[in-house]
Amino acid sequence: MKRKAAELGFCRVGIVPAEDLAAEGEALRKWLALGHHGEMRWMEREPEKRSDPRLIVPGARSVVALAMNYFTPHRHELNPDAGKISRYAWGDDYHDVLRERLNMLLDWVRAEVPGASGKASVDTAPILEKAWAARAGLGWIGKHSNLITKDHGSWVFLGELILDIELDYDRPEPEEHCGTCTACLDACPTGAIVQPYVVDSRQCISYATIELRDEKLPGDIAANLNGWLYGCDICQDVCPWNRFEKPTGETRFEPRGDETSLSLEQVAEMEHEEYVERFRRSAMKRTKLTGLKRNAEELRRTSIEGATSSADSDKL
Repeated sequence: MKRKAAELGFCRVGIVPAEDLAAEGEALRKWLALGHHGEMRWMEREPEKRSDPRLIVPGARSVVALAMNYFTPHRHELNPDAGKISRYAWGDDYHDVLRERLNMLLDWVRAEVPGASGKASVDTAPILEKAWAARAGLGWIGKHSNLITKDHGSWVFLGELILDIELDYDRPEPEEHCGTCTACLDACPTGAIVQPYVVDSRQCISYATIELRDEKLPGDIAANLNGWLYGCDICQDVCPWNRFEKPTGETRFEPRGDETSLSLEQVAEMEHEEYVERFRRSAMKRTKLTGLKRNAEELRRTSIEGATSSADSDKL
Protein backbone atom coordinates (compact mmCIF):
# COMPACT_ATOMS: atom_id res chain seq x y z
CA MET A 1 0.00 0.00 0.00
CA LYS A 2 2.72 2.45 0.98
CA ARG A 3 4.89 1.65 -2.03
CA LYS A 4 1.94 2.12 -4.37
CA ALA A 5 0.97 5.39 -2.67
CA ALA A 6 4.53 6.67 -3.15
CA GLU A 7 4.40 5.70 -6.83
CA LEU A 8 1.23 7.80 -7.14
CA GLY A 9 2.93 10.88 -5.70
CA PHE A 10 1.98 10.80 -2.03
CA CYS A 11 4.80 11.84 0.29
CA ARG A 12 3.35 10.47 3.53
CA VAL A 13 0.98 7.58 4.28
CA GLY A 14 -0.25 5.98 7.50
CA ILE A 15 -2.71 3.15 8.11
CA VAL A 16 -4.83 2.89 11.27
CA PRO A 17 -8.01 1.12 12.40
CA ALA A 18 -11.33 2.79 11.60
CA GLU A 19 -12.81 3.84 14.92
CA ASP A 20 -14.58 6.73 16.59
CA LEU A 21 -12.35 9.75 17.24
CA ALA A 22 -14.42 10.68 20.27
CA ALA A 23 -12.12 13.32 21.76
CA GLU A 24 -11.58 15.06 18.43
CA GLY A 25 -15.31 14.95 17.72
CA GLU A 26 -16.06 16.60 21.06
CA ALA A 27 -13.47 19.32 20.34
CA LEU A 28 -15.21 19.99 17.01
CA ARG A 29 -18.60 20.32 18.72
CA LYS A 30 -17.19 22.86 21.19
CA TRP A 31 -15.61 24.82 18.33
CA LEU A 32 -18.94 24.89 16.50
CA ALA A 33 -20.81 25.91 19.65
CA LEU A 34 -18.54 28.96 19.93
CA GLY A 35 -19.49 29.95 16.37
CA HIS A 36 -15.88 29.78 15.18
CA HIS A 37 -17.01 28.30 11.85
CA GLY A 38 -18.76 31.53 10.86
CA GLU A 39 -21.12 31.00 7.95
CA MET A 40 -19.72 27.58 7.00
CA ARG A 41 -22.99 25.92 8.01
CA TRP A 42 -22.15 22.64 6.31
CA MET A 43 -19.72 21.94 9.14
CA GLU A 44 -22.68 21.64 11.49
CA ARG A 45 -24.21 18.80 9.51
CA GLU A 46 -23.73 15.16 10.53
CA PRO A 47 -21.12 15.81 13.26
CA GLU A 48 -21.22 12.15 14.28
CA LYS A 49 -19.95 11.12 10.83
CA ARG A 50 -17.00 13.48 11.10
CA SER A 51 -15.52 11.50 13.96
CA ASP A 52 -16.62 7.96 13.01
CA PRO A 53 -15.78 6.77 9.45
CA ARG A 54 -17.82 3.60 10.00
CA LEU A 55 -20.90 5.79 9.55
CA ILE A 56 -19.61 6.81 6.11
CA VAL A 57 -18.53 3.36 4.90
CA PRO A 58 -20.59 0.61 6.57
CA GLY A 59 -18.26 -2.11 7.78
CA ALA A 60 -15.21 0.14 7.56
CA ARG A 61 -12.17 -1.37 9.25
CA SER A 62 -9.23 0.74 8.08
CA VAL A 63 -8.37 4.36 7.36
CA VAL A 64 -5.45 5.09 5.05
CA ALA A 65 -4.36 8.70 5.59
CA LEU A 66 -2.22 10.28 2.88
CA ALA A 67 -0.42 13.56 2.27
CA MET A 68 0.81 15.11 -0.97
CA ASN A 69 3.40 17.89 -1.04
CA TYR A 70 2.30 20.99 -2.99
CA PHE A 71 5.18 23.39 -2.36
CA THR A 72 6.67 25.09 -5.40
CA PRO A 73 9.71 27.41 -5.05
CA HIS A 74 8.01 30.61 -6.18
CA ARG A 75 7.33 33.83 -4.27
CA HIS A 76 4.70 36.53 -4.38
CA GLU A 77 5.60 39.68 -6.26
CA LEU A 78 5.75 42.80 -4.08
CA ASN A 79 3.37 44.91 -6.14
CA PRO A 80 0.68 47.09 -4.51
CA ASP A 81 -1.32 46.88 -7.74
CA ALA A 82 -1.59 43.09 -7.50
CA GLY A 83 -3.35 40.84 -5.00
CA LYS A 84 -1.61 37.77 -3.58
CA ILE A 85 -3.03 34.27 -4.06
CA SER A 86 -2.66 31.59 -1.39
CA ARG A 87 -0.05 29.03 -2.40
CA TYR A 88 -2.53 26.12 -2.39
CA ALA A 89 -4.50 27.74 -5.23
CA TRP A 90 -1.64 28.56 -7.60
CA GLY A 91 -2.06 25.47 -9.73
CA ASP A 92 -4.85 23.08 -10.64
CA ASP A 93 -7.57 22.30 -8.12
CA TYR A 94 -6.08 19.92 -5.56
CA HIS A 95 -9.44 18.14 -5.25
CA ASP A 96 -9.05 16.94 -8.84
CA VAL A 97 -5.40 15.95 -8.51
CA LEU A 98 -5.73 14.04 -5.24
CA ARG A 99 -9.08 12.45 -6.10
CA GLU A 100 -7.57 11.04 -9.30
CA ARG A 101 -4.64 9.51 -7.40
CA LEU A 102 -6.80 8.22 -4.54
CA ASN A 103 -9.16 6.52 -6.96
CA MET A 104 -6.17 4.91 -8.65
CA LEU A 105 -5.02 3.63 -5.26
CA LEU A 106 -8.54 2.39 -4.48
CA ASP A 107 -8.68 0.56 -7.82
CA TRP A 108 -5.32 -1.03 -6.99
CA VAL A 109 -6.68 -2.21 -3.61
CA ARG A 110 -9.71 -3.74 -5.27
CA ALA A 111 -7.48 -5.57 -7.74
CA GLU A 112 -5.24 -6.85 -4.96
CA VAL A 113 -8.14 -7.83 -2.67
CA PRO A 114 -11.18 -8.88 -4.75
CA GLY A 115 -14.38 -7.92 -2.99
CA ALA A 116 -12.78 -5.04 -1.07
CA SER A 117 -14.83 -1.88 -0.93
CA GLY A 118 -14.20 1.64 0.24
CA LYS A 119 -14.38 5.37 -0.36
CA ALA A 120 -11.83 7.98 -1.37
CA SER A 121 -12.14 11.39 0.25
CA VAL A 122 -10.49 14.73 -0.47
CA ASP A 123 -11.89 17.52 1.67
CA THR A 124 -15.47 16.77 0.61
CA ALA A 125 -16.83 14.03 2.89
CA PRO A 126 -17.52 14.75 6.59
CA ILE A 127 -14.15 13.46 7.80
CA LEU A 128 -11.76 14.95 10.37
CA GLU A 129 -8.87 14.86 7.92
CA LYS A 130 -6.22 16.52 10.06
CA ALA A 131 -7.14 14.38 13.06
CA TRP A 132 -6.83 11.19 11.01
CA ALA A 133 -3.52 12.35 9.53
CA ALA A 134 -2.18 12.97 13.04
CA ARG A 135 -3.58 9.66 14.32
CA ALA A 136 -1.86 7.84 11.43
CA GLY A 137 1.51 9.45 12.18
CA LEU A 138 1.77 11.79 9.19
CA GLY A 139 2.56 14.69 11.52
CA TRP A 140 0.89 16.81 14.17
CA ILE A 141 -1.66 19.62 14.19
CA GLY A 142 0.21 22.87 14.81
CA LYS A 143 -0.87 25.90 16.79
CA HIS A 144 -2.14 27.44 13.54
CA SER A 145 -4.42 24.35 13.20
CA ASN A 146 -2.68 23.06 10.05
CA LEU A 147 -1.03 19.65 9.91
CA ILE A 148 2.76 19.87 10.10
CA THR A 149 5.07 17.14 8.83
CA LYS A 150 8.73 16.86 9.77
CA ASP A 151 9.92 16.44 6.19
CA HIS A 152 7.66 18.84 4.23
CA GLY A 153 6.40 21.30 6.81
CA SER A 154 2.73 22.24 6.44
CA TRP A 155 2.65 22.53 2.63
CA VAL A 156 0.69 19.30 2.18
CA PHE A 157 -2.76 18.32 0.96
CA LEU A 158 -4.58 15.53 2.78
CA GLY A 159 -6.74 12.68 1.57
CA GLU A 160 -8.08 9.38 2.90
CA LEU A 161 -9.20 5.94 1.86
CA ILE A 162 -11.80 4.34 4.13
CA LEU A 163 -11.71 0.59 3.51
CA ASP A 164 -13.76 -2.37 4.69
CA ILE A 165 -10.72 -4.64 4.95
CA GLU A 166 -8.24 -5.14 7.77
CA LEU A 167 -4.64 -4.11 7.11
CA ASP A 168 -1.33 -4.03 8.94
CA TYR A 169 -1.64 -0.96 11.15
CA ASP A 170 0.86 1.70 12.12
CA ARG A 171 1.23 2.37 15.84
CA PRO A 172 2.78 5.84 15.87
CA GLU A 173 3.44 7.72 19.08
CA PRO A 174 1.51 11.03 19.30
CA GLU A 175 3.64 13.96 18.10
CA GLU A 176 3.66 17.63 19.06
CA HIS A 177 6.70 19.65 18.12
CA CYS A 178 5.53 23.27 18.33
CA GLY A 179 6.93 23.61 21.85
CA THR A 180 6.90 27.18 23.13
CA CYS A 181 6.87 28.70 19.62
CA THR A 182 4.13 31.29 19.03
CA ALA A 183 5.29 32.59 15.63
CA CYS A 184 1.93 31.93 13.94
CA LEU A 185 -0.09 33.55 16.72
CA ASP A 186 2.19 36.58 16.79
CA ALA A 187 2.16 37.05 12.99
CA CYS A 188 -1.59 36.79 12.34
CA PRO A 189 -2.62 40.39 11.60
CA THR A 190 -6.25 39.89 12.68
CA GLY A 191 -5.69 37.70 15.74
CA ALA A 192 -7.63 34.84 14.18
CA ILE A 193 -5.62 32.24 16.14
CA VAL A 194 -7.46 33.06 19.36
CA GLN A 195 -5.45 30.54 21.35
CA PRO A 196 -2.96 27.82 20.43
CA TYR A 197 -4.61 25.28 18.09
CA VAL A 198 -7.86 27.28 17.84
CA VAL A 199 -8.76 29.48 14.86
CA ASP A 200 -11.84 31.70 14.84
CA SER A 201 -12.77 31.70 11.16
CA ARG A 202 -14.69 34.95 11.53
CA GLN A 203 -11.38 36.75 12.11
CA CYS A 204 -9.43 34.86 9.46
CA ILE A 205 -8.34 36.53 6.20
CA SER A 206 -8.53 33.23 4.35
CA TYR A 207 -12.10 32.59 5.47
CA ALA A 208 -13.19 36.16 4.68
CA THR A 209 -11.68 36.28 1.19
CA ILE A 210 -12.88 32.79 0.17
CA GLU A 211 -15.92 31.64 2.15
CA LEU A 212 -17.64 34.84 3.29
CA ARG A 213 -20.37 35.93 0.91
CA ASP A 214 -21.05 39.38 2.40
CA GLU A 215 -21.03 42.36 0.07
CA LYS A 216 -18.28 44.00 2.14
CA LEU A 217 -15.44 42.49 4.13
CA PRO A 218 -15.51 43.04 7.91
CA GLY A 219 -13.67 46.23 8.85
CA ASP A 220 -10.84 44.58 10.79
CA ILE A 221 -10.24 42.14 7.92
CA ALA A 222 -10.30 44.84 5.24
CA ALA A 223 -7.83 46.97 7.19
CA ASN A 224 -5.39 44.09 7.57
CA LEU A 225 -5.46 42.26 4.25
CA ASN A 226 -1.72 42.73 3.79
CA GLY A 227 -2.16 42.40 0.03
CA TRP A 228 -4.10 39.09 0.08
CA LEU A 229 -6.67 38.76 -2.68
CA TYR A 230 -7.50 35.07 -2.21
CA GLY A 231 -6.65 33.22 0.98
CA CYS A 232 -3.70 33.90 3.28
CA ASP A 233 -0.45 32.02 4.03
CA ILE A 234 0.98 34.19 6.80
CA CYS A 235 0.76 31.61 9.58
CA GLN A 236 2.47 29.03 7.37
CA ASP A 237 5.06 31.41 5.95
CA VAL A 238 6.36 32.16 9.46
CA CYS A 239 6.29 28.56 10.73
CA PRO A 240 9.86 27.40 11.51
CA TRP A 241 9.00 23.87 10.36
CA ASN A 242 8.52 25.12 6.82
CA ARG A 243 12.27 25.51 6.50
CA PHE A 244 12.09 21.83 5.53
CA GLU A 245 9.89 22.58 2.53
CA LYS A 246 10.83 20.72 -0.65
CA PRO A 247 9.67 21.30 -4.23
CA THR A 248 6.84 19.01 -5.24
CA GLY A 249 7.17 16.64 -8.15
CA GLU A 250 3.58 17.35 -9.21
CA THR A 251 3.69 19.83 -12.09
CA ARG A 252 -0.02 20.60 -11.79
CA PHE A 253 0.67 22.51 -8.58
CA GLU A 254 2.94 24.97 -10.42
CA PRO A 255 1.44 28.49 -10.71
CA ARG A 256 -0.85 28.83 -13.70
CA GLY A 257 0.64 31.28 -16.14
CA ASP A 258 3.48 31.81 -13.63
CA GLU A 259 1.04 33.93 -11.62
CA THR A 260 1.23 34.00 -7.83
CA SER A 261 -0.70 37.28 -7.74
CA LEU A 262 -3.36 38.91 -9.90
CA SER A 263 -3.63 42.47 -11.18
CA LEU A 264 -6.33 44.25 -9.17
CA GLU A 265 -7.34 46.25 -12.24
CA GLN A 266 -7.66 43.05 -14.26
CA VAL A 267 -9.93 41.52 -11.61
CA ALA A 268 -12.03 44.68 -11.38
CA GLU A 269 -12.63 44.62 -15.14
CA MET A 270 -13.06 40.85 -15.47
CA GLU A 271 -16.23 39.60 -17.15
CA HIS A 272 -17.96 36.34 -16.25
CA GLU A 273 -16.83 34.50 -19.38
CA GLU A 274 -13.20 35.42 -18.75
CA TYR A 275 -13.56 34.37 -15.10
CA VAL A 276 -14.97 30.97 -16.06
CA GLU A 277 -12.16 30.34 -18.55
CA ARG A 278 -9.37 31.67 -16.31
CA PHE A 279 -10.34 29.61 -13.25
CA ARG A 280 -11.63 26.42 -14.84
CA ARG A 281 -10.38 23.48 -12.74
CA SER A 282 -8.85 25.90 -10.25
CA ALA A 283 -9.55 26.08 -6.52
CA MET A 284 -10.01 29.84 -6.94
CA LYS A 285 -13.46 29.35 -8.41
CA ARG A 286 -14.56 28.77 -4.82
CA THR A 287 -14.89 32.48 -4.08
CA LYS A 288 -16.99 33.33 -7.19
CA LEU A 289 -16.37 36.39 -9.35
CA THR A 290 -18.36 38.67 -7.04
CA GLY A 291 -16.16 37.71 -4.09
CA LEU A 292 -12.97 38.17 -6.08
CA LYS A 293 -14.08 41.61 -7.24
CA ARG A 294 -15.03 42.56 -3.67
CA ASN A 295 -11.59 41.54 -2.41
CA ALA A 296 -9.85 43.45 -5.21
CA GLU A 297 -11.95 46.54 -4.48
CA GLU A 298 -11.01 46.43 -0.79
CA LEU A 299 -7.32 46.10 -1.66
CA ARG A 300 -7.47 49.02 -4.09
CA ARG A 301 -9.34 51.16 -1.56
CA THR A 302 -6.92 50.49 1.28
CA SER A 303 -3.96 51.03 -1.05
CA ILE A 304 -5.33 54.45 -2.10
CA GLU A 305 -6.12 55.39 1.48
CA GLY A 306 -2.65 54.33 2.57
CA ALA A 307 -1.01 56.36 -0.19
CA THR A 308 -3.13 59.41 0.70
CA SER A 309 -2.30 59.08 4.37
CA SER A 310 1.41 58.78 3.55
CA ALA A 311 1.27 61.86 1.33
CA ASP A 312 -0.49 63.86 4.05
CA SER A 313 2.17 62.80 6.55
CA ASP A 314 4.92 63.93 4.16
CA LYS A 315 3.27 67.36 3.91
CA LEU A 316 3.28 67.68 7.67
